[in-house]
Amino acid sequence: MYNTSSMQTPDDAEAPFSFIFPIGYSSASDCGYCRGTSRAGKRKRYSYYATSKSLSTHLYQKLVDRYWRRSGTLLYRPNPRNSCCPHYTLRLDSTEFKPTKDQRQTVNRFNSYVIGPDYTHAAARVYPRTRQEARKRHNEFDLIDRIHEPEAQFLKTPPEPAHKFTVTLEPDEFTEEKYLIFENYQRLVHKEGPDKISRHGFKRFLCNSPLKRETIYSSDGVQRQVGSFHQCYWLDGKLVAIGVLDLLPHAVSSVYFLYHESFHSHNPGKLSAMREIALAREGGYRWWYPGFYIHSCPKMKYKMDFKPQSVLDPETLTWDLMDKEALAVFDAKHYVSLSRERQRKESGESPEIFEAHFIRPESDGEGEEEEGDFMLGSSMPGIPSLEEMKQVDMDNLVLVSDAAPGYFLASDLVSWEQQDIELDRRDIKSTIAELVAAMGTDVMGEICVDFRRRTRVL
Repeated sequence: MYNTSSMQTPDDAEAPFSFIFPIGYSSASDCGYCRGTSRAGKRKRYSYYATSKSLSTHLYQKLVDRYWRRSGTLLYRPNPRNSCCPHYTLRLDSTEFKPTKDQRQTVNRFNSYVIGPDYTHAAARVYPRTRQEARKRHNEFDLIDRIHEPEAQFLKTPPEPAHKFTVTLEPDEFTEEKYLIFENYQRLVHKEGPDKISRHGFKRFLCNSPLKRETIYSSDGVQRQVGSFHQCYWLDGKLVAIGVLDLLPHAVSSVYFLYHESFHSHNPGKLSAMREIALAREGGYRWWYPGFYIHSCPKMKYKMDFKPQSVLDPETLTWDLMDKEALAVFDAKHYVSLSRERQRKESGESPEIFEAHFIRPESDGEGEEEEGDFMLGSSMPGIPSLEEMKQVDMDNLVLVSDAAPGYFLASDLVSWEQQDIELDRRDIKSTIAELVAAMGTDVMGEICVDFRRRTRVL
C-alpha cells in the first residue's frame, strides 16, 4: 500500500510534530446549554472533531485563535453558523483589566475572612505601614498584590491568620482528593446523578491533556511554564477548589473551574477569574481566555463582567472589542460576525441582499437545515472553500499508521495522485484536506496526521 522509501522510525516524545487523528465533521442533537428551553431540538450543533495524544502549546495557541478548544484529548471546532447555541471565543488583555467595585469587594472580603480581624490589628502594630504605603493601599487596588495578600507564604508571622490559605500550580494529574472535589461539584452544582460521575470521566475530561509541559523563554529572557496544570486552592489544609488551566505561550486559557460546596459562599467564580487574570499579567502571558461564550446562555453572562474583552470574528478570525455596540448586535442576531456587520453598513444594501453574497454554492446559507458530514461542504465560517483546498499542496504532510513501521509522506500513498477532494467521496485525501482546512494550511509542517489505532482512544 505504501512507498516505504521515505520512512523513518517515529518517537512521539522527541518528534517535532503534534500528532493529530482526524475524526471529522458531525452533529450533536442534544445540547446542555439550551436543554429545557424553547430552542432545544430546533437546531443541531455541528463541529469538526479530532483527537491528539501529543500537542505542542505553540500549535494549540494558534488553534484557540481559530475557534478550537479541547476537552481532554478531544479537540473540536464548533460551527457557530449552524448551532442552537453559537459558541464564540473571548480573550481579555490582563494588562488592561480594571476590576469593578463588586469584584474588588469580592477579593477584599475573602482576604478579610482568611486573615481575620485579630491578625489585622496585631499586624498593624508589629509591622506598621508607612503613611505613604497606607495611602497607596487605600487609594489603589493592585490586582497582583491583593490576590496574593491572604496566601500563607506572603503573610508575615507572628501573629497567625484566622485561616491558612495556599494556592499551588500542579501538573494535571489525578489524585483522589481532586476527584472528590469533582464529584461534589458535578453532583451539587450541575445536578448530575451518581451514574454520570466517575473517576474515569474525571481523568478523561480534566486530567488527560495532550499538551506538552515545558519551560519556555521569551525574547527578553523571561521564563514561563506552558502546558496543562491544576491550580489548587487549599484552605486550612483541605483542597477546596481547582482551576484547570492551559498555559500557552501567550495566554492563560481557562478549561474548567470546580469547587467544594463549603467554598461557595466566597464567590469562587469571581475569585478564580481574577486569580487567572493576575497569573496572565504576573507570568507574562498577557491574555486570559475564559472559554467559549454563548450569548443566549444566562449562565455565561458573568463572563462579560470582566473587561475589556474581545471576541474572535468567526469569519475573518480577527478580534473585535466586545463593547456596548457589539453586545447590541449579539442581542439582535442569532449568529454574529462583526466584520460582516461593518461591511453591510458600508454597502448600504438591505440585510437580505447583502447576506446572499455570503452563501456558498455547496452550503445552505445560515445553516438552518441539516448539513452533510463533510465540513468543506458545510456552512462553517473561517475556513478555505472546497475549491481553494483543491489547490493546496498537501504532498509533504507527514503521516503515521499501524500499517507501516515509521513516518511517511502523504505523497507516498500509492493512490494519492489518483484521489481528488470531493463532497461525495470520503477517501484519505478528502479526510486530510478537511483536517487541514479546519486547522489552517500554515500548520501543515507542524502536524503528523496520526492514523494509529491506539491514538484514537478518548
